[in-house]
Amino acid sequence: MGRGLLFYPVGIRQRKTYMEITVRHAEPEDYRALHRIFSGPRAIAGTLQMPFPQVESWRERLAKPPEGYSLVACVEGEVVGELSLHTSPTRWRMRHVGSIGMAVRDDWQGRGVGTALMEAALDLADNWLNLTRIELRVYTDNAAAAAFQSAKTPPVRFRALIDGVGAERLELARA
Repeated sequence: MGRGLLFYPVGIRQRKTYMEITVRHAEPEDYRALHRIFSGPRAIAGTLQMPFPQVESWRERLAKPPEGYSLVACVEGEVVGELSLHTSPTRWRMRHVGSIGMAVRDDWQGRGVGTALMEAALDLADNWLNLTRIELRVYTDNAAAAAFQSAKTPPVRFRALIDGVGAERLELARA
């Protein structure tokens, strides 16, 4: 199946069932779905976002997005994951770098949603934006995200606070 700039259908085989995950650009009306994603305890624990987000903050964020791209993954029209690809087109020495932040709704984790989002973002970065470095910050126990790491680029370790406990994170990059 061909892929266009904003429409990335991806088929995932899971326990003898077939589902189609569609990745598209986030729209302002997706704000309630993003609030739901980022309200899940598993999703929020895997990000540097603060818990208990306000619905209005997501509406404002989608109405006036920062530099970059916000992609959502949909199954049967329902938004179940989000990926932000932050770019710096006005920072001349950083125009080649993209930074990824991603979350998948708690009940959809481990079902190919993150993979579909990452494939779409890397296609956008490689084939449309000419980004030569992609950065992703993950916790050290996130094996799926660690697979993103390039052998050429060693991870940078730093600490973050989750639920009152220090957790080690890695900054991964693909160059």
